Amino acid sequence: MKKNSNCAINVIGHINPDTDSLCSAIAYAYLKQKITGNHYVPRRAGQINAESKFVLDYFDAEIPDYIGDVRTQVMDIDVSRIKGVDQEISLKKAWRIMQEGMLQTLPVVSEEGQLQGLITIEDIAKSYMDVYDSRIIATARTPFRNIIETLEGELLHGNPEEKVQSGKCLIAAANPDLMESYIEKDDIVILGNRYESQLCAIEMGAKCIVVCDGAMVSYTIGRLAENHGCFVIKTPYDTFTVSRLINQSIPIGFFMKREHLVTFGLGEFLDDIRETMTKKRYRDFPILDWNGNYFGMISRRSLLGARKKKVILVDHNELAQAVDGIEEAQILEIIDHHRIGSIETMGPVYFRNQPLGCTATIIYQMFLEMSVDIPKKIAGLLCSAILSDTLIFRSPTCTQIDRNAADELAEIAGIIPEDFAAEMFQAGSDLSAKSPEEIFYQDFKKFVLGDVAMGVGQINSMTETELEAIKDKMIPYLQKALADHEVGMIYFMLTNIMEESTELLYAGNGARELAVEAFSLPADTEQIILEHTVSRKKQVIPAIMIALQE
Repeated sequence: MKKNSNCAINVIGHINPDTDSLCSAIAYAYLKQKITGNHYVPRRAGQINAESKFVLDYFDAEIPDYIGDVRTQVMDIDVSRIKGVDQEISLKKAWRIMQEGMLQTLPVVSEEGQLQGLITIEDIAKSYMDVYDSRIIATARTPFRNIIETLEGELLHGNPEEKVQSGKCLIAAANPDLMESYIEKDDIVILGNRYESQLCAIEMGAKCIVVCDGAMVSYTIGRLAENHGCFVIKTPYDTFTVSRLINQSIPIGFFMKREHLVTFGLGEFLDDIRETMTKKRYRDFPILDWNGNYFGMISRRSLLGARKKKVILVDHNELAQAVDGIEEAQILEIIDHHRIGSIETMGPVYFRNQPLGCTATIIYQMFLEMSVDIPKKIAGLLCSAILSDTLIFRSPTCTQIDRNAADELAEIAGIIPEDFAAEMFQAGSDLSAKSPEEIFYQDFKKFVLGDVAMGVGQINSMTETELEAIKDKMIPYLQKALADHEVGMIYFMLTNIMEESTELLYAGNGARELAVEAFSLPADTEQIILEHTVSRKKQVIPAIMIALQE
């Protein structure tokens, strides 16, 4: 039995991915795969913004697949790849398959892969113990090939693909005179080598005679059966054994459970299916793939072997910024350049945190440390991330290490940093057609500072005119964002890259007063303009934290 395994290690940034978050995930997944040979996959936890899309398109890089929740899913457990069977197979064959595979439940699947039903050992046992109807073989529309297979017989006359449509099943133990009183048209008659009994059954209109003990069938009987359209099956079993076995030829589709099947999809979370599984008495549950077709089976015991998703976090280390379900995932590494936040791990992990302007700079250093060549595409992505996060080296978070890394990466990528950055920011700041919500979530992060929860968003632009247009959209939207995120305060930074200044919009009770205090502004300040301020991480958040503590 084959099992499903999910061995990918997800390299993922924060929930509102910026260029650094995306490019660092792509580059680090590439590096780890080169070093280890294992399967590392870059992911994104949100929609990409226009700037990031420009970068990925420019360097012909694929957009990482979206992952919105890293809780354990059905695909993270061992799904038994039990092969589905056709509903026409006999009970005997189904029983043999279940015994050989030590199975309690057998899925019944169409040629197209659709789950049609389930049959259990209990269903087969009931069919054997509870069925006394001599017409059950016809009622179940049993194919003659099932009867032949079940009796290990040989079809001497007839079409094996034809199905039993009517008549009963009986044993011809009496003399021909008495047989004439109970054999009817289309009956299946089990008998021995007596010529008179065989002749009587055929003449009375039997649909099939089953000749037991491997007895020879005479040429005359054969011709007569053929002329009357009567099937002749020869079996090595004796009459008693045939009478016990023949009902096992009934197709499983007649007894299987068809309605109200409890199925789960590969993408369903274990949290969501546990309760359903405990309420149902079933031992096994079928799993459907992404197209709704049958995939495999799981049992309650399967949940015990559930594997947590393996993740590497880049460009963040705070719970509020992480993908949903991170508490249930197995965090292997954290690569970041922000302050150390609130994420806790079950055990020790590799944690690399450096006071640099960009996570991509750290990853560039790791390429050098591991002596791994940097391809042109990866170099372009890393350089773009540095230029973006440092605002073309204007951010106070930018270090000489960042500058040197960007220059060296730009040479590999074949770009001029300042010229490329101008195109990149221009693509990212073209927000005229975007809604306030789309603008807001281009770069928004939540922070928990003591008992206070707040959100801080930021948008960068090369021109003051565009920032003014964005401001008109954002001021009314902030109240909605405040309610949506259930935070006490929200700030939104309108950052002019060329002027190296930021206008700070605000919403929430006490938000203006806190900003005024944090940046030592006059008490009656309404429009908060912060000169020489472009960094949320190094200039805005620390100032607000100090003000809160005071």
